[in-house]
Amino acid sequence: MDFDTKINRVGTHSAKWDAMEPLYGVPVSDGIAMWVADMDFKPPVCVQRALDGMMAHGVYGYYGDEEKYLDAIRWWMHTRHGWAVEREHIFTTHGLVNGTSMCVDAFTKPGDGVVLMTPVYHAFARVIKGAGRNVVECPLINVNGHFEMDFAAWDAKMTGAEKMLILCSPHNPGGRVWSKAELAAVADFCVRHDLILVSDEIHHDLVMPGQKHYPMATAVPAISNRLVMMTATTKTFNIAGAHSGNVIIADPDLRKRFAERMNAMGISPNSFGLFMAEAAYSPEGAAWVDALVQYLDTNRQIFDAGVNAIPGVRSMPLQSTYLAWVDFSGTGMEPSEFISRVEKGAKIASNHGISFGAGGEYFLRFNLATPRSTIVEAVARLQKAFADLQ
Repeated sequence: MDFDTKINRVGTHSAKWDAMEPLYGVPVSDGIAMWVADMDFKPPVCVQRALDGMMAHGVYGYYGDEEKYLDAIRWWMHTRHGWAVEREHIFTTHGLVNGTSMCVDAFTKPGDGVVLMTPVYHAFARVIKGAGRNVVECPLINVNGHFEMDFAAWDAKMTGAEKMLILCSPHNPGGRVWSKAELAAVADFCVRHDLILVSDEIHHDLVMPGQKHYPMATAVPAISNRLVMMTATTKTFNIAGAHSGNVIIADPDLRKRFAERMNAMGISPNSFGLFMAEAAYSPEGAAWVDALVQYLDTNRQIFDAGVNAIPGVRSMPLQSTYLAWVDFSGTGMEPSEFISRVEKGAKIASNHGISFGAGGEYFLRFNLATPRSTIVEAVARLQKAFADLQ
C-alpha cells in the first residue's frame, strides 16, 4: 500500500489540480492543491481489478442483479460499524450531493427551512438554496478549538417553518466525531421541532486512532421514523469520480416518498460506481482503509505541529476526515491578508472558511490526503509565508 509515491494529476481533468490556478491564482507549475476533498492516492488494488475486469469484457451495458452489490454494503456496515442494514432500505444516488438534493426535494417544499450546523460542508447550502428552500444557520460553538453544539441558542431560532436538519457526522470541516450523547441531543432537537433528520456520514470510515464513530441509526434507534442515512465508498476509497452514494432509509413511509421522487426523476445507478463499490467493500478494501488511516494520522500530526508553531495559527484537533480546519484569527489579520499569504506567498490552494457558512470566516481548510513529502513541503511554505510572526 503505497501512499508516498507522488502521482502527477495535472492535465488529467482533476478538479483539485487543474482548477486551482483559475480559481485561486495558484500556479500548477509549483503550487500545491489542498482544497477539493479527494485524495492524491490510488484506490486499493481490488477496485482497480474490478475496473480491469470490466474493460477486459468490453461491453458497458446497464447494471443488473444488484444482490452482491447490496450485500457488500450490508457486510461493510455490519462489520465496520455494527449497523444492520436491509437490502430494501438502500437507494443508490449519483453521489451524496445528489442524495442530499433528493432528500430536500422529497421531504420539504419550496419556502421551508432546512437547518445546518455551521460551519459545514458548503454543498449543503448550495442545493438547499437551489431548490428554493431557506438555509437556517445554527452556528456551532468553538470552545478552546473544539466544536460543540448549542441547543439552547438553536431552540430559540426555530420558527416552525423548519422541516429538515442535515447533520454532518463526522463533521466536515471541523473533523469532530460526535459522541453518543451529542447524537441523542440532535435526535431530541429534531423531535422537539418535528424535523426530518438527514445524517450525512460519508467520512465515517476515516476516523483517527482512538476515536469511534457511531452511526445515527444505531446511536439513537428511536429516531428511525424520521431518519435518513447517507453513506458512500467515494471518500473512503478515493473514487469520487464514480459519483455513487447510498441513501439508506428504514422507515417505510419515508422510503416510499423517497422512491417516488427517484422514480419521477429517472435516477438509476452508474455501473462503474457499483462495480467499484462492491470491490471496495471487502476484506481487501478494509485492510487498505486501516493502512490509510494510520498514514493520514501521521500526516495530521506533522501538519498540526508545523502550523501550530506559527504564532496566532491553530489547527483544530482532527478526530476524523483528512481535512485540517485551521484558525487564523489569532494572527490579528483579516481574511484577505492571511489568504493572500497562503495563496500568493506559500502557493497553496485551500478552501476559504467563509464558504462553509457562519463561523468559518477566519478559517482555511487544508486537504492532508497527499504524500507525506507534500505535507512537509506545505508546512515549510506556510511557516515561511508567516515568518514575520515568529
